[in-house]
Amino acid sequence: MFKPPLCELLSASKRRLELTPAYVKLYSSPGKAGGFLRLLMPEQKQGLCGADITGVVLAGGLSSRLGHDKAKVRLMHGEEPDFLARAVAVLSSCCARVIVVGRTHPDHASYPDAVPGRGPVGGIATALAVSASACLALSCDLPFMEQRVLERLIACRAVRPHGALATSYRQQDTGHVEALVAIYEKEALPYFQACADAGRLKICLAVPRERQHFLDYTTDESLPFFNINYPADLLAARKIMQMMGR
Repeated sequence: MFKPPLCELLSASKRRLELTPAYVKLYSSPGKAGGFLRLLMPEQKQGLCGADITGVVLAGGLSSRLGHDKAKVRLMHGEEPDFLARAVAVLSSCCARVIVVGRTHPDHASYPDAVPGRGPVGGIATALAVSASACLALSCDLPFMEQRVLERLIACRAVRPHGALATSYRQQDTGHVEALVAIYEKEALPYFQACADAGRLKICLAVPRERQHFLDYTTDESLPFFNINYPADLLAARKIMQMMGR
């Protein structure tokens, strides 16, 4: 995922505070100076924009760089959903069906990786194999992901060129492709299966470039793509939350 300097993220998050969606609520806690940002479940909407898309939470990572299971992480005081629950919720706000790949979930269909040890490439191959529709793949380690970001992606997919098999965000300045916030057509399955079988695990290269469709975003729009890999990332995310809550 694209990570601009922390100072830029903090500045962008302050500018965007008034634009945060329903699952982010700023409120003051009795006995505390100011307030803090509480993450709430996204609200379900009438007429889901991704009714023909399966939402896929990719949750099979080992979290070895973080040192503990990132899917169970909560950013603040344990009052908000963990990362896995948030990813499920934000996908449920856009997609009629949500599945979890890489671990079990009590309320949604869950599938182990068909070929363990193949990372997100294997997870997407599994999702496309078990789904009858296109899949909106979302990593579970994106604590600032928003419903509106996914809705924009779904709208972009609706106007994709003929033959496009992947619709994903791309950082405007660097060209970095957000392959773990992307929609993959069912017809992309053979590409992912071939990569998984061959051990070619760079996900942005699984689908040929000429069959990819992109939606560019700017540095000011980068906060939803901030992901957690290392302890320093988690500390930075918590600092962003504190800054936004002042």
